Amino acid sequence: MRSIFLILALASMALIGIGEIAFASGGSCVEGIVWQPDNLTINPHGDWHELGVNTLLVQWTAVDGKAFVHGSSLSPYEQTPDWHRIAKAPWAQRVILGLAGAFSEAAARNDMAKLAHLSARLTNVPTPLNVKGYYFPVEADPTWANVHELPKILALLPRPLWISVYDGSNLGPSHFTDWLASWLPRDINVLFQDGVGAHNRDPSVAAAYADSLVKRFGKEHIAVISEAFRPAIGSGFRAATADELKTQIAAEHGHRLFLFDGPHYVSNTLVKHLVTTADIGPATSCQH
Repeated sequence: MRSIFLILALASMALIGIGEIAFASGGSCVEGIVWQPDNLTINPHGDWHELGVNTLLVQWTAVDGKAFVHGSSLSPYEQTPDWHRIAKAPWAQRVILGLAGAFSEAAARNDMAKLAHLSARLTNVPTPLNVKGYYFPVEADPTWANVHELPKILALLPRPLWISVYDGSNLGPSHFTDWLASWLPRDINVLFQDGVGAHNRDPSVAAAYADSLVKRFGKEHIAVISEAFRPAIGSGFRAATADELKTQIAAEHGHRLFLFDGPHYVSNTLVKHLVTTADIGPATSCQH
């Protein structure tokens, strides 16, 4: 299975921010929005804060050898985001900053040492963003034979540090958690791609995966990437409907949720439907 990030590309108080955002009981909220920068979404706008979002996960600030920021050792893309405007957005009060990646999953895995060195340099590039952690965009799943080499690569990068994982092999919650525990450093935070948008599993099964991961690693170290898309008729993907996304968020309620991805799939119309019909929003359950 191709991970959700690459599908789209192709069509502890000692650690800053760890434990800083907590869920309370009652209602539902979405803590974060994912943004995969590309030419179509170079200037993201949205009402995602109405869902409770106050954290932006930027998938990458450099991809395939070019940067979305100025001042790095890489050539910038012709168009780069207005980071000053984004820094003022209510849905970007906190930022998990993605580092150097590649559009091809195979290339990213093969070049992870090079990407880590580029990423380390990117963390020194100043931005106006309120960076509360970093994301290394080389994704892991049980088919990756060399995944046990990843920890020594992650050691090159600053903390707090996030990676993303997915289960394209459908090992099931317990076996998947065991696989992850066999190699994951304990100071690394994990974004679990739920597989619902790609129709790999239904929301209740995705929630069981998240439950298993939280039980093993702790809630402060686990967040769920809720896939806000569905397969389109013919090929490609479409935005999830409000009813589809309501069911998904309700099943995953209680977990730290990040919608993938806001600029491409979560329109203001969709946000309005969720807020008015599904008891989702910052007043119900998010403590910032």
